Amino acid sequence: MRRRYKLKRRAQQQRDTRRRIVEATIELHSKFGPMRTSILAIAERAGVERPTVYRHFPTTDELFATCSDHYWKRHPLPDPDSWRGIGDPVIRLRHGLKQLYAYYRQHELTLWNVLRDLEDHPELRRFARHPIERLQQSAEVLSTGWRRRGQAPAWLQAGLGHATDFFAWRSLRRQGLSDGKVVEFMRTMVAAFAAQRTTREPIRPLR
Repeated sequence: MRRRYKLKRRAQQQRDTRRRIVEATIELHSKFGPMRTSILAIAERAGVERPTVYRHFPTTDELFATCSDHYWKRHPLPDPDSWRGIGDPVIRLRHGLKQLYAYYRQHELTLWNVLRDLEDHPELRRFARHPIERLQQSAEVLSTGWRRRGQAPAWLQAGLGHATDFFAWRSLRRQGLSDGKVVEFMRTMVAAFAAQRTTREPIRPLR
């Protein structure tokens, strides 16, 4: 019984240590970004030695994957499936963007630091499947129901990609627009793209 108690206690201590490492990593990634966070800084924040971090996470890939999964499960982006029941595409767009922008405002510092590093280091994007796929799904849901003419589908896709983009929202916010005004700015832009008749191809986003 005594041995069993010691093993159980040790297992709990290991879980607690792993949890502290994950929480320390998420906190530092949120404040500084993954590329500006060292293993030494994580160890110090978690109250452990550097080798302890490597014992729990032998590679940074394992650490990043675990922390990313933990963060996005705790703080998921708005689910666009809930917008599908709104028939009017303009009302749906306003509703969806309001939810997205409220999320962006609440998590702005974390999103800025993490997404900035993803832009500079595309190899990290595999650790951000949730936000990438969720935003692609958001643009798809918001694209239905518009009257399309000429090259409208391509322009509409580009416009919705811009309207749901965190950096586009942040740029307009930094220019003094409220979230409500950003929504109306984007609504006007998307509506204009949906009615576009030109045969000229839209500018393709960088990949």
